[in-house]
Amino acid sequence: MKMTVVKAAGGTDEVDIADAMFGVPFKEHLIHQIVVAYQAGGRSGTRAQKNRAAVSGSTKKPWAQKGSGRARAGNIRSPIWRGGGKTFAATTQDFSQKVNKKMRRVALRSIMSELIRQDRLITVDEMRSGPKTKDFLASLTVFGITGRSPNVLIVADEGAEGLALAARNLYRVAVRSCERIDPVSLISHEKVIMTVAAVKKIEEMLA
Repeated sequence: MKMTVVKAAGGTDEVDIADAMFGVPFKEHLIHQIVVAYQAGGRSGTRAQKNRAAVSGSTKKPWAQKGSGRARAGNIRSPIWRGGGKTFAATTQDFSQKVNKKMRRVALRSIMSELIRQDRLITVDEMRSGPKTKDFLASLTVFGITGRSPNVLIVADEGAEGLALAARNLYRVAVRSCERIDPVSLISHEKVIMTVAAVKKIEEMLA
């Protein structure tokens, strides 16, 4: 199949892409599973509280079981004591879900194909900009992206560091290299701009 390429200098061109990579049907159930797994992997799960075994303090029985007139007590680490351990202490958790490489590749191929069908993927011959945000926004107008804060994802094969510097003050603009694309970023942005070299590299990665 043919893909239209927008030139930075003006005009358009065409490039051949594989139907097996960018012409697959939309697999909603698989994409949902991949997105949930990706978001779950980003959870830290680092909460922690101390139970009676983790708090400091003697394990000696503070007084005799009978005869003192006070309540029975085993040790001062008891949860009912001030400074004692938590009854049901929270522990660190791992929320990550296992996702096979084949499932991830199929899901990304499905997302890329749907972006093309919805005209949300813009392929350009090159995407370069200096560190100034003003120059970066001006370069986007060539590709039909206007506004002071566009909702766009930029995927570049090289020079992603310079683009990231120019776009870091724009909270709805994200810059990714080919190796760091993820399903959530591809879905959540209105437009996705990719260089031809990035498209070819992703085509090799998802083959």
